[in-house]
Amino acid sequence: MPEIFLLSAIVVVLLLDLFLTKPFKQVTYYLTQASLLITGVLAFSLMGEPQTIIFGGSFILDNMASVFKVFMAGSTMVAMVYTRHYLTQHSLFRGEYFVLVMLAVLGMMVMISGYSLLTLYLGLEILSLSLYTLIAIARERAGAVEAALKYFVLGAIASGLLLYGMSMIYGISGSINITDIANFATSANLASRETLILNFGLVFLVIGIAFKLGAVPFHMWVPDVYQGAPTSVTLFLSTVPKIAAVAMLVRILVDGLGAMHAYWADLFMVLAVLSIALGSVVALMQTNIKRMLAYSTISHVGFIMLGFVTGVVSGYGAAVFYVLVYILMSLAAFGMIILLNKKGFEADQISDFKGLSKHSPWFALMMLVIMLSMAGVPPFIGFYSKLFILQQVISAGFVTIAVIAVVFAVISAYYYLQIIKSMYFEDGDTQRTITAPMDMQLILSINAILILAVGLFPDFWMKLSVSLF
Repeated sequence: MPEIFLLSAIVVVLLLDLFLTKPFKQVTYYLTQASLLITGVLAFSLMGEPQTIIFGGSFILDNMASVFKVFMAGSTMVAMVYTRHYLTQHSLFRGEYFVLVMLAVLGMMVMISGYSLLTLYLGLEILSLSLYTLIAIARERAGAVEAALKYFVLGAIASGLLLYGMSMIYGISGSINITDIANFATSANLASRETLILNFGLVFLVIGIAFKLGAVPFHMWVPDVYQGAPTSVTLFLSTVPKIAAVAMLVRILVDGLGAMHAYWADLFMVLAVLSIALGSVVALMQTNIKRMLAYSTISHVGFIMLGFVTGVVSGYGAAVFYVLVYILMSLAAFGMIILLNKKGFEADQISDFKGLSKHSPWFALMMLVIMLSMAGVPPFIGFYSKLFILQQVISAGFVTIAVIAVVFAVISAYYYLQIIKSMYFEDGDTQRTITAPMDMQLILSINAILILAVGLFPDFWMKLSVSLF
């Protein structure tokens, strides 16, 4: 199993790093990449296998889990390529950084395949504790320590609320297994008291999941943590964990409490509209690009949640498609910020991109592709991800919600165009020279080109996402 291999690799890398002297610390990076590659290959080898539930009904192996794990391993490998340059530039290259990343990936893999409330919660805590530590890894930065403390305190509250909701569900259904909870929720002879307690627990579950996704009004940690954390951590935090959060949402709400869709869909609809509106409007006022991308993330999360409001398989598939596309775009966006980083210079202001087209026309073009895709301009993949969501929302009869989403999507285009304006129509104070290693420049270029290339065949990827259900 991929999880067993990854856990073994974590132990090996952790012990080996203790004996590596400073000139050989790069070995930790290469071992991490090799471990992630083998983990992804093992997960890929399980694709197409019949659905299997093991460990007393607490762990599931299915196509959705395999696809998510492969994509997660690949995304983390790309993130690590970008990360190495940042850590080297800012004297943060430490073996424990990569061990913590692998621990976070292990937690996410447990979340993706978790089929009991306890397994899902254990995976979530492994992920959360790793992220708390990663955010504070730059101990000498007051902003990073503050961000870690904010995320830790708010994350602990959200975990408590989620756990309380799980205890309510367990108390009334008598089981923590998703299969048993689904059978209980679909039984026709539920008393009004049982329905009330299920709804009560459901509200707390939605709050916990909304916090992990960063949906309004549980978004307060997102902009501060994105801005305060080292950019390499923000890159990882903003991308890969979204897969695990969506997987947990599917396991608990779709697989477990799908019969109660009418109850939690209304909550999701409110959260989605608030997230799209607030994320799009507040991002207009930001000058820090990491903070701007944080509010952009909140808006994107709103679109993801709209897919689950529909209550149909094609809607769920559209939401999964959207989150995978968002990760592809976000990796490239934060990769561009890291590309311009130098020792003592974070390149986290929108003004830092001024005149980039004159100094580095190729990467200015790549950033242009990324921003246009995030804005939802055709033929880039970001357009089709929004289009598929809106099609499902309209098909489900929520035309007004679709119109609101389109209006705020148009508004959000402004802050993406602002970065393009800075690159092409404004002159920078200093010349921006690219010092990143060639492997990062190559991977970043491929990342940005994929945003256009995948957009040429959107139907194939959409059908693949729907097939996971």
